[in-house]
Amino acid sequence: MGREVILIGDKVLIKPEEESSKTSSGLYLPHGVAEKEKVASGTVVNTGPGYPTSEPAEVGGEPWTRTGSRTEIRYVPLQAGKGDSAVFLRREAVEVEIDGTQYMIVPHAAILLLIRDHIPLP
Repeated sequence: MGREVILIGDKVLIKPEEESSKTSSGLYLPHGVAEKEKVASGTVVNTGPGYPTSEPAEVGGEPWTRTGSRTEIRYVPLQAGKGDSAVFLRREAVEVEIDGTQYMIVPHAAILLLIRDHIPLP
């Protein structure tokens, strides 16, 4: 990607795998059949910061009684990471095109499975 893409909250940017018009048994499928499948797969390109949470209230006071303080937003990180292979629910995904490449924006909750290659440390 030529530009920085910033995802919001629990969203995951996935580059979908190329859809094959041929099944593993050698049958050719008509155009559009693969689009009707309930699940799809691809590679995670980027993730949002996670699920937003707020800092717990200070002991001995309510947030509205404190002057000049703002609640700091923290994020619970996502399980998905760059380079993971993901299987996700197609109906939850939104297709986008960025710099001429097709991607899917998927809520983290719609990801069913992650496959991560672990590289052994030397």
